[in-house]
Amino acid sequence: MEWNADWGLRARMALTMLLLFALYVVFAGVIAWYFGGGLLVMALVVCGFPIAQYFFSDRLTLWSVGAHEVSEDDYPHLHGVVGRLAQQADLPKPTVAVMDSEAPNAFATGRSKDHAVVCVTTGLLDTLNDEELSGVVAHELAHVKNRDMMVMTMASVLTVLAVFVLRWGWLFGGGRNRNQNGGGAIIVAIAASLAVYVVSYLLIRALSRYREYAADRGGALITGNPAALASALLKIDGRMDRVPTEDMREQAEMNAFFIIPFSGGTLTRLFSTHPTTEKRVERLRALEREMETTVSA
Repeated sequence: MEWNADWGLRARMALTMLLLFALYVVFAGVIAWYFGGGLLVMALVVCGFPIAQYFFSDRLTLWSVGAHEVSEDDYPHLHGVVGRLAQQADLPKPTVAVMDSEAPNAFATGRSKDHAVVCVTTGLLDTLNDEELSGVVAHELAHVKNRDMMVMTMASVLTVLAVFVLRWGWLFGGGRNRNQNGGGAIIVAIAASLAVYVVSYLLIRALSRYREYAADRGGALITGNPAALASALLKIDGRMDRVPTEDMREQAEMNAFFIIPFSGGTLTRLFSTHPTTEKRVERLRALEREMETTVSA
């Protein structure tokens, strides 16, 4: 299949990574200053966590949502769909995983095309027909082909570190800086962590919205069936109101990765990691008309 690079997506990924790197350097400097007494420990955390996240991102992500890798014997049809579409997309077949959840959803993770995972929920398998399932899997493979799932994985590192400092930084005592400056060092560390969390949060969401449009288009091109993906998105979105509130809270941190976010309320939608389902479906229908015109011409 012909695959045209999305230079808009690539430019956004490059800019996001550049800004996040600059933010990370500043944040690491503030943390090193604050934790002067425990500098070695914090250096290992600040430097080691991104490295571990890069090499073990697929396993960490699966672990965080309670998903597990499945064999072809256990899920032959799902493996068949993933394998066929990966071949159509000119990709190595990714690892296939299943998440035990009533909510119909899916995501892709991993650091490269050769180390990618496509995960679907049991609810998705129970909700969609074969064409719709193919549309969703193709959407996730488009994330792999665009390499944006790796950028999103690394971008989440800063958010996790900022939350770690906000929640547990006080346990390290602030080293000599706290003794010298009283509560001033603690305030600086908390303010820096909060600022890093907010900025990285906004950067991730700005990139995530664009990448979902790109994956929708890429997935539709892989299957040649934009209508199937549009139908799947509407079905998934329609089932989200039935997801227990507890499940929504548990999976909210992974919203940027799922094909449809776990969300609710006006404020949540305003800061959503995804465009609205209506806008995505509208673009898919426009793509379908475009494809039909091309074929008829």
